[in-house]
Amino acid sequence: MSGHTLQDKVVVVTGASGGVGRAVVRELGHQGAKVALIARGMAGLGAAAVDVGAAGGIGQVYEADVADYGEVRRAAEQIEAELGPIDVWINVAFSSVFARFTDIEPAEFERTTAVTYLGYVWGTRVALDLMKPRGRGAIVQAGSALAYRGIPLQSAYCGAKHAVKGFTESVRTELMAERSGIHVTMVQLPAVNTPQFDWVLSKLRRHPQPVPPIYQPEVAARGIVHAAAHPERKEYWVGSMTVATLLAQRVAPALVDRYLGRTGVDSQQTGEKAPSGVANLWEPADETTDYGAHGSFDSKSHGRSPQLWLSRHRTAVTALAGAAAGAVLLRRVLR
Repeated sequence: MSGHTLQDKVVVVTGASGGVGRAVVRELGHQGAKVALIARGMAGLGAAAVDVGAAGGIGQVYEADVADYGEVRRAAEQIEAELGPIDVWINVAFSSVFARFTDIEPAEFERTTAVTYLGYVWGTRVALDLMKPRGRGAIVQAGSALAYRGIPLQSAYCGAKHAVKGFTESVRTELMAERSGIHVTMVQLPAVNTPQFDWVLSKLRRHPQPVPPIYQPEVAARGIVHAAAHPERKEYWVGSMTVATLLAQRVAPALVDRYLGRTGVDSQQTGEKAPSGVANLWEPADETTDYGAHGSFDSKSHGRSPQLWLSRHRTAVTALAGAAAGAVLLRRVLR
């Protein structure tokens, strides 16, 4: 991918203040993009805008709750008035609850769904309303391996990611039927070392953790920004466990259920400390404190993903690598 593919393009990123979204806006800054940063936490947003400028781009802050269609619409109109027509819209924002399903209050489940699913729906709707008269544009959905495979303690998040996948496929086929010049793509992400494990509402006794292998947010960002520059593909995969999850789920879903039933609860909790007590479900965690892109698992995280390279280049090796990763997971299940 050319280092200047998105130079001078107007790119919107939701969830831009921290985690994967924060890494995405930095990567866009390196490409010289005009980046519109949407989130709720002003400390995180302000620091993210500085990151974009330091990297060589233009960063502009727009405070909005993605669960509110009106706020998203007003932010988009302001973006077009100040930065110009939107070329790319990237949906990253989410929230969640780490808990067993029966421990999640209805209002908490509803709020998670509104942010993590409807936030993508409203962002996509607003982007299409603005892009369709021009007949061009790209929408990128930051997805997850959990769009294909639900796991314990994350019922609200998994349900939302499954919904985003189905919604995106429906919209994509409608655009294809219209022979539209607008493209919609998804980037399915693995476990990523972001602040989500420090600021997502948790009802667990122990601190939540991502399930290895864990990747740094910059790996996810490279995949998302590549997809923004090359949105014709339906889907990109980042991380070995993402590939293994997709294949294992297709080959032996019942075995995966049993494996996750045995290991899924303990593997998502550390043995070292209690949850942080911070929760961003109702209010932003980074209103006065900047959390940045990285979480607390730097020492356990990978900075590169061969699967991303394979997914981008779409060679026969992709199938071989995916089959090998699937075989590894199946061996774990059958043990």
